[in-house]
Amino acid sequence: MKFLPIFMDIQGQPCLVVGGGSIASRKVFMLQRAGGAVTVVSPELCDELQARAKKGDLTHLAESFRPGHIDQQVVVIAATDDEAVNREVSETAKRHGIPVNVVDAPDLCSFIVPSLIDRDPVQIAISTGGASPVLARLLRARLETFIPAAYGRLARMVEGYRDQVKRKFGSSNAIRQFWEKILEGPVADLLMAGKDKAARETLQKAIDVASAAEPRGEVYLVGAGPGDPDLLTFRALRLMQRADVVVYDRLVSAGVLDLVRRDAEFIYAGKERNRHTLKQESINALLVRLAKEGKKVVRLKGGDPFIFGRGGEEIETLMAEGIDFQVVPG
Repeated sequence: MKFLPIFMDIQGQPCLVVGGGSIASRKVFMLQRAGGAVTVVSPELCDELQARAKKGDLTHLAESFRPGHIDQQVVVIAATDDEAVNREVSETAKRHGIPVNVVDAPDLCSFIVPSLIDRDPVQIAISTGGASPVLARLLRARLETFIPAAYGRLARMVEGYRDQVKRKFGSSNAIRQFWEKILEGPVADLLMAGKDKAARETLQKAIDVASAAEPRGEVYLVGAGPGDPDLLTFRALRLMQRADVVVYDRLVSAGVLDLVRRDAEFIYAGKERNRHTLKQESINALLVRLAKEGKKVVRLKGGDPFIFGRGGEEIETLMAEGIDFQVVPG
């Protein structure tokens, strides 16, 4: 990963844009949408920036860039057509430890601006690390069609109930599983259909009748196939994204593991020929213990879990202990 994907809070903070053309105008608009207080340094401004300056939406310094302009800024963007000026802006900002972006010059950037799918407050950033901005825009265009605008309303509705749900449930695990059920169920469907009032009523009822007890755990035996992440089934991927814990063996590729929920716990079971990091009996007991703790456990096995692994023994143990389980071909 060449760049760290982060979102910055710049509400009310001073931001500098060097340049006065149409590209600079787009960067100003982006910073202002995020609440930044923008100063533009440029001898001349395009019509759109002139109009914004006259309305008092930005501060315009009608002069060429000099290092003192950097003072107190939290973000700097260089968007001129002069390579020497852009380089000077970059070097000055970096010396002062201020994040800087230079349009179409990733080597001069300490951060890059991704293509963005905006469903405020939901935001999805897409980046190629500066390798191909056109590809990032194409990916964004494809994803736009799959992500309804109503997701923003859904997020805002959920935000209004978060404190109530926190008071209702005693653990982060129970809270997460409650919201997963809500966001994949009728509440989300109602809101997507424009029935906001019914969605809120259904959500409130779900909170009122929900048990504060720790949710029941479950084990998913997932075959990871030959190791190519593209060959995983949608069902396997969905369960991997919901896992609290993943117990995996040597045959599971790094590419497959990268698709597991990021904050899940990873437990390596080994399972090499004649050398097991965990004995099979220990793995069986581990799956039972984790499930009884209310966790969603993915037992991830390379290849077919019954040909290359001892999935049958694990199922027998889970059945004997009364643990819910699913067998999922990868």
